[in-house]
Amino acid sequence: MEANEYRTERDSLGEKEVPRHAYYGVQTERALENFPITHLRLSSHVIQALGVVKKSAAQANRDVGLLNDEKARAIIRASEEVIAGEFDEQFIVDPIQGGAGTSLNMNANEVIANRALEILGEQKGAYHLVSPMSDVNMSQSTNDVIPTVNRLAIIKMSALLLDEIDQLKQSFVRLSKQFHETIKIGRTHLQDAIPIRLGQEFSAYSEVLHRDFERIGQSLESFYEINMGGTAVGTGLNANLEYIEKVAEYLRENSSLPFATANHLIDATQHTDAYTSLSAMLNICMTNISKIANDIRLMASGPKAGLSEIHLPPRQPGSSIMPGKVNPVMPEVVNQVAFRVSGNNHTVHLSSEAGQFELNVMEPVLTHHLMDSIQVMSNVFRVFRLYCVDGITANESELAKKLEQSLGVVTAINPHIGYEKASEVAKEAYATNRSVREVCIEKGFLTAEEIDQILEPKGMTSPGISAHELIVKRSDKK
Repeated sequence: MEANEYRTERDSLGEKEVPRHAYYGVQTERALENFPITHLRLSSHVIQALGVVKKSAAQANRDVGLLNDEKARAIIRASEEVIAGEFDEQFIVDPIQGGAGTSLNMNANEVIANRALEILGEQKGAYHLVSPMSDVNMSQSTNDVIPTVNRLAIIKMSALLLDEIDQLKQSFVRLSKQFHETIKIGRTHLQDAIPIRLGQEFSAYSEVLHRDFERIGQSLESFYEINMGGTAVGTGLNANLEYIEKVAEYLRENSSLPFATANHLIDATQHTDAYTSLSAMLNICMTNISKIANDIRLMASGPKAGLSEIHLPPRQPGSSIMPGKVNPVMPEVVNQVAFRVSGNNHTVHLSSEAGQFELNVMEPVLTHHLMDSIQVMSNVFRVFRLYCVDGITANESELAKKLEQSLGVVTAINPHIGYEKASEVAKEAYATNRSVREVCIEKGFLTAEEIDQILEPKGMTSPGISAHELIVKRSDKK
């Protein structure tokens, strides 16, 4: 840029040139130089939350007589434009930064101050008229602004995630009904076990997702407690009591969320256990869905040399060398997101522990990784549902074949002929490659009618009375 394309701004460290068109200012420019860490953009949820917090603070400061009406109107309007996303490109600081988020707070203060100056018909950088520090940041500190911003952003992002979890749960509920009558062989230790319905397996998946939904929702309840008004260390220096009440009131109004001032502002400024709790619940959720993805990959393995019990929708060619190969790419991406969320969870816990005394200065990296988990989970739950789960079909013939050949059904005849005879049947069936039914009848342990009743599919996959009645009948004969 040429010299006339810059303006010169000054802070406590001296002068610095800032692009003339920029709404950000000198402290943001320093942060851009200091923290070229991830080269990632800030989440739009964070930027919107900054606008909400700055608007709420301006309204509260106006009401208590600290900010005159003209400045308040300009700052409020500028904040509303930030909320609307009109200045997203002006928020240029890296998500991971030293200073506990001071650079992020100053980026917002400068953008809003310069836009407020523009609204008042003044030039950018005329901070003697509207100051980023004295006016936009009035009654505030980075140490109460940024935690409040992060909580608001995380709540908004988590609402989208919870919706995706619920939709996936409903997809599994639908599959549980669709395959309610489909019998297959169950497995433990990756070995044949006893029969189960395919619908029962999908029903179990819906149940664990319901618990994940509940756990994440419960973890979010503590996010509604904010430390606005605690300023630097939670003691409330430079923020009067009326302002603290007002800013919480306006935050509720501007966010449509039930925010409340924390009972203990020093505690709320120091500790980040709300974040670690949510991160842990996210990690549990991804552990569960990754296990489900593993099950689905195994059930769909094949198509000839694997289990081939279900079919997944083909999404893309699976190999650059093997023509016709189609891979289970959607379950695979679920696994990979689970690994990422696990790593993020470790970072969150390390960051939370690393806070010292009155402030956790590691909150930028902590919240960045927590928000990353929420975002990638929302994304992967959506594609897994749309491009995999909703298109699952059963390979009925293969399921019936494996059920017929399985030795696991011998468990059902154990109460009728005894463990020793049942073991004998299983060994011979395996050695001769015949069915349990055939061997049982051949040895005279059970009649064809009796074994058909014992091995009736519904009776083997749900508590019932048919097998019990047969046991009673045989006991009476003795």
